[in-house]
Amino acid sequence: MGRSFPFHLSVACALIATLAGCRPKDVGIDTASRDTLGATTADSFTREGDQVPVTTSSDEARTHYERGRVLADQLRAHDARQELEQAVAKDPGFALAHYDLALNAGSPKEFVAQLGQAVTLSSKASEGERLMILTLQAGTNGDSKKSLEYSQQLVDKYPRDPRAQTLLGLAYSGRQEFGKAVSQLAKATALDSTYAPAWNLLGYAYMPQGKYTDAEAAFKKYIALVPNDPNPYDSYAEMLMRTGRFDESIAQYRKALSVDPHFSNSYIGIASNLMFQGKPDAAAAQAQKLYDAARDDADRRAATLSRVVTYVDQGNTAQAIAALEKLYAFDAGIGDTTAMSFDADQMGTVLLGAMRPDEAGKRYRQSLALIEGSGLSAELKQNARLADHYNLARVAIAKGDTATANAEARQYVTGAEATHDVGRIRTGHELTGLVALHAKQFDKAADELGQADQQDPYVLYTIATAYQGKGDAAKASEFAKQAADMNTLPTIRYALVRTKATKLE
Repeated sequence: MGRSFPFHLSVACALIATLAGCRPKDVGIDTASRDTLGATTADSFTREGDQVPVTTSSDEARTHYERGRVLADQLRAHDARQELEQAVAKDPGFALAHYDLALNAGSPKEFVAQLGQAVTLSSKASEGERLMILTLQAGTNGDSKKSLEYSQQLVDKYPRDPRAQTLLGLAYSGRQEFGKAVSQLAKATALDSTYAPAWNLLGYAYMPQGKYTDAEAAFKKYIALVPNDPNPYDSYAEMLMRTGRFDESIAQYRKALSVDPHFSNSYIGIASNLMFQGKPDAAAAQAQKLYDAARDDADRRAATLSRVVTYVDQGNTAQAIAALEKLYAFDAGIGDTTAMSFDADQMGTVLLGAMRPDEAGKRYRQSLALIEGSGLSAELKQNARLADHYNLARVAIAKGDTATANAEARQYVTGAEATHDVGRIRTGHELTGLVALHAKQFDKAADELGQADQQDPYVLYTIATAYQGKGDAAKASEFAKQAADMNTLPTIRYALVRTKATKLE
């Protein structure tokens, strides 16, 4: 879990990915675990030198910010927020503190608000800070090309800053250019071999390439550098889970919790391992432990969504929807329209997986209507409309309405190609492949799905069904096994196909 945002914020960002016209997925920005900011001037904390400076008018604000960023680097979001909130209280114009508050937000509503503040204030910050903020804004808007460009500009301006190099490496990972990510992150470790976040992200960049020996070495280096942080053990545990070493993974997650009993990510990791081991009741109980020990609404949200995934994996649609309904009611109570839209979207996905397309369609329409009526930017609203074509096409496929499925898919693909965004384009291939699969055009389906997101077990499972349709049992088994054994931190999409993939192996 340690490669990106805390679990609860990854949910917020999954929503942003939905609004951006992409499938929901984990996205985020990792931050550094040690101060790389350089010296300060007498009247403000700025310096144009080797590393990105920090701009604030208050000594006290800087002190709180530095403490908060260290905590954020450990993915201790709750504790980080306490310090970062004090930083902006001392200096309301502190752009980078608002940026980090967005990264550690406890809800989608807070994420959007803090990022908006950071963007508004970015013109008064240093060029490096401005580029960091614009990188996040572009990613939030689903513009991976622009996000990459800003990251590259940041590195060009601060080539000796390992934090900047790490952000560029993360941008490459977000585009699934993992070889480039490894090269970039290696530059960060060469600049500073004690820069822990780069080793963490390096491990995550190796994993999608199947280079687990290299990943394990990177995570062990990460542990050696910061043995008193919880996140190194959490990251290593995730790699062990990915390779099916479930008991070892649980042991590492428990090490993380021994360092910080409130480290919510590790509760989710243990629950995930238990689910993969065929122990759904134990998995749900683990999520309940997090809920009972929750220090804030973010932990309660994370625990609820973990239970939802377990219910979906069991095929228990009623309990999954009931849990999401409670979450929706809570978000409505606090006026978090962004989170409500996400909740409705997830209900649509659960219902569609249960072959209840009419009900799913209603939830998708509800999700879009909430965004249309919100105060979100025009860009995010337009992106949400694009994402809706993806949802409506899948609903039409489930209803056997080929004409509508084709029409909605064409609208999505046209819009996706116009953005030149790699994530949207991959999703367009997925959607075209699903339409072809429905039409029993198995060759076309296999070709299109092969150009979709190969890190998504849902896509891998649909590739397996395409090969099954072609009569190629060996290929069908190969892709089904990849899907079944992906062992990533589970999502609803993964839960919808994991058991099916196991049976198809």
